[in-house]
Amino acid sequence: MTEDLYWDPYDKAMDLDPHPVWRRMRDERPVYRNEKFDFYALSRFEDVDEAHLDPATFSSRYGTVLEIMTPEPWDTGQMIFMDPPAHTTLRVLVSRAFTPRRVGGLEGAIRETCAQLLDPHVGGGGFDYVQDFAALLPSMVISQLIGVDPADREEVRHMIDGTFHHDETAGMANEIAVAAATKLHLYFAEQIEARRVTPRDDLMTALVQAEVRAADGGTRRLSTREATDFTTLLTAAGTETVARLLGWAADILAAHPDQRAELAADPSLTRNAVEETLRYEAPSPVQGRVTTRDVELHGTTIPAKSKILLLTGSAGRDDRKYDDPDVYDIHRSFDSHVSLGHGIHFCLGAGLARLESRLAIEETLKRFPTWEVDHENAVRLHTSTVRGYQKLPIVI
Repeated sequence: MTEDLYWDPYDKAMDLDPHPVWRRMRDERPVYRNEKFDFYALSRFEDVDEAHLDPATFSSRYGTVLEIMTPEPWDTGQMIFMDPPAHTTLRVLVSRAFTPRRVGGLEGAIRETCAQLLDPHVGGGGFDYVQDFAALLPSMVISQLIGVDPADREEVRHMIDGTFHHDETAGMANEIAVAAATKLHLYFAEQIEARRVTPRDDLMTALVQAEVRAADGGTRRLSTREATDFTTLLTAAGTETVARLLGWAADILAAHPDQRAELAADPSLTRNAVEETLRYEAPSPVQGRVTTRDVELHGTTIPAKSKILLLTGSAGRDDRKYDDPDVYDIHRSFDSHVSLGHGIHFCLGAGLARLESRLAIEETLKRFPTWEVDHENAVRLHTSTVRGYQKLPIVI
């Protein structure tokens, strides 16, 4: 019987461990319907993956977070809320500036930043791994990458934090978050315009200088709005997801001390450990789409213009895809996961997120090969699309 099967993306208690209900959804109701919040949810790996790969049917233009999804398409310059062909042109332009070489060149700076944040805690009794490290590292790294002046970086970090303010009734669509996002966008717009006049060796300069061939045979560059939108997206999204991923890594490794010891002894294992952590506890386990046509799936008709939630967090635990999916194994051999998306909306910052996370874990283990989590004082962060720790005190 599935009448008692209920999943609510806003329920904090359910969010503490959604895996049992997600398992039931995969097994009993792979096309789940929530009448209260008017959405369908796909929970199996194959369905989530195929939806990611079919943007013509599963559109991002109506918003990708449940509480901000709208009946009509958004008029925005944000790539995350675009479909082809507009998305294709913009992504090509952005990719010309945000290159693997530019990201790879940050390794030394990331290790230095890790040392700056972790060294003061060596010899101490413990610290808040998220607030004192995981939440600080990505914003510091991204600020350096895009070219935020050192004097502005703390203020920018506070603006980023504000964009993720969560209201009990309005969710992420609240006045504080909107005000912070507006302030951050205005700041970056001013910086982008300044780069047109005085170029620097940073990502914002690369964004305004990137060119792509236009349909008329000429060339096209990013507008100030487009460059600003991408800078804002990269800064906010990259900070949030890496912070949650590192929090999960600290918690999971404490619960698996034998595997943690292996990583401390052999850092070459860390790369795969990052992928296993992403599969096991996706930092962003829910992505929204809207159907552009009727969809028949598992005997259910999903009407056109329906809100769809793709449960990447559930897909990572699907036993149709993975053997023993509820077992965390840093040696797991697997070909893919969907925790960073797939297809045209595959996370453009995935390379940076993976690099930051790998180096952060390596540098943590160099200094603290063992730790325990103080779960009584840990605080979870919950939104309809992000899941992880806001505070994670560890005893070292």
